[in-house]
Amino acid sequence: MSHPVRTPRLLHACTLMLFSLPLMAAADTARQQGFFDGSSLQLINRNFYFNRDFRSRGDGVFNVRQQSYREEWAQGFQAFFNSGYTSGTVGIGFDAHAMLGLKLDSGGGTSGTNLLPLDSQRRAEDDYSAGGGALKLRAFDTELKVGDLFPITPVFQRGDGRLLPQSFRGVSLQNTSIDGLTLQGGHLHAARNKASSNHDDEMTTEYGGTRYGSASYLGGDYSFAGGTLLSVYQARFEDVWDQTYINLGKTFSLDEDKSLALGANLYSTRDQGSARAGEIHTDSWSSFARLRVGAHSMMLAHQRIKGGQPFDYLGDGDSIYLANSVLYSDFNSPNERSWQLRYDFDLAAFGFPGLNFMTRYVRGSGIDNTKVDPTGAYAYYAPLGDGGKHWERDIQLQYLIQSGPAKNLSFTVQQTIHRANSAQADGDVDQVRIITNYPLELF
Repeated sequence: MSHPVRTPRLLHACTLMLFSLPLMAAADTARQQGFFDGSSLQLINRNFYFNRDFRSRGDGVFNVRQQSYREEWAQGFQAFFNSGYTSGTVGIGFDAHAMLGLKLDSGGGTSGTNLLPLDSQRRAEDDYSAGGGALKLRAFDTELKVGDLFPITPVFQRGDGRLLPQSFRGVSLQNTSIDGLTLQGGHLHAARNKASSNHDDEMTTEYGGTRYGSASYLGGDYSFAGGTLLSVYQARFEDVWDQTYINLGKTFSLDEDKSLALGANLYSTRDQGSARAGEIHTDSWSSFARLRVGAHSMMLAHQRIKGGQPFDYLGDGDSIYLANSVLYSDFNSPNERSWQLRYDFDLAAFGFPGLNFMTRYVRGSGIDNTKVDPTGAYAYYAPLGDGGKHWERDIQLQYLIQSGPAKNLSFTVQQTIHRANSAQADGDVDQVRIITNYPLELF
């Protein structure tokens, strides 16, 4: 189902703000590269193997599954063309993309990894494709895009965790007039989800599955001198929620090969309009400290969900920047508190440039599902009761080729083990991903 483009007050405010800033800039800052001279073409080849084994004993909402094992292998091709801009005060350009996904291995009993679309019998399609484009205008340091978009913000972000990335249709604005400050705003009204060719897919929330007709966002990131970053964003999912995001982080250089990074972020979510997902009143925050000493890095993170509902976000997307949102679980259940210990090792110091190892352990507890709105989209949490807890262990090995014809070709192996009690919704899962990614810059 397609939706007409609607322009709410938030987008009007966004437009006025972003276009007023460049009027203060000097005219000579608008240097156009030319439509063809400033263009680029990137090809991305991605090979993806995904194995997920649900090992739950039958307790918990998500643990009773007709299909306990999923395994698929697919090859994806992505092409992105980005033009430069025509000369003049207002430059005109165009972005286009084309994508193809091919099934290498899947079956009726192992499908459903979201690498490939499914038919009415839940069998994976042999192939699928998508394409689209966006018209763009540039005046001074402000860029306007209309069409198919790939937004990246903490409150509304396309998903890219499978074979092909998600895209949306709408309008977006970005301004960089002030040094260190990037402002973004947008209004989206339709989606193409990751395993789909359809540009009119419904936009839904991840955990509630609630449909919404449009979404708007506005915010920015400012880098202070000295390594401090401040991010503030506001989003509205029509008739579902209003959401505010704040992030503050700073990196301290302790020595030539030592650094300390500190950061904290907060999401505040409240139901909006007709509240299609039911009552929502959550404040979700996380903080972390990361110490790097030479080739070694250690991170400690803490995360809290305060409210009677889980922290939810854009379905099929990556619109969650909380520290303990990891490979399988988001550790975002009602009233949950979680801790993470992570270790990274860069083997370049030992003669293997481009080879990196990561492992982490996350434990969540204190989950209380008893205050979930019984008439809302998250009512299925209520039978789980109180006292939920779970843990996840991730191991990742990644190699990035540093030079030669295969430069930037990467190989990633990820292994996950997740275990939960009967009052936590994610269940017991073992998971393996093997990903090969090869981006090529043709011009």
